[in-house]
Amino acid sequence: MQVMTPRRLLAALALMLSGCAGAPQTYPSLAKRPVESAPVAELAPPPAPVAADAALLAQIKGFTDQADKGRASFDAALVRADKAVRGASGSSVSSDNWVAAQVAISALESARNDSVSALASLDTLYVQRTNDVADGKESGGLTEIDAARAATLASVDQQNDRIDAMKARLPQP
Repeated sequence: MQVMTPRRLLAALALMLSGCAGAPQTYPSLAKRPVESAPVAELAPPPAPVAADAALLAQIKGFTDQADKGRASFDAALVRADKAVRGASGSSVSSDNWVAAQVAISALESARNDSVSALASLDTLYVQRTNDVADGKESGGLTEIDAARAATLASVDQQNDRIDAMKARLPQP
């Protein structure tokens, strides 16, 4: 084991301290700059929504009527599908009752086609109208489209939930 002599210790200490000493540098001040004290501009309130034109309202009504037609078809098919699923409870997979229930559920999914198609059309109309409003080609109508979309989406979601509940009542392969 080597013993460190005072001369080596002094040389090492001098080298370490020389790293800390250097030319003084100027650092930026942490004081508030004038731009940070400038008053903040108030945001303008958003413009009032503009009512939709008659052509757009007619288009929205056509899609909501289509969604209502799909809802009515779904509700009619729901009774038949529920009866078939109740008849298949306790049946084994691939039995006649199970297959009949699967066919009824498929018919139920087809019956809601108008609702799903109307929702897709309202989504497309909303995106198209949003782009037109942003480009300055059109004004207003977004509130009406959004309300129709929300109602149709709620209906389609409810239909999905009912179909999923029926599928869950059947044995899975």
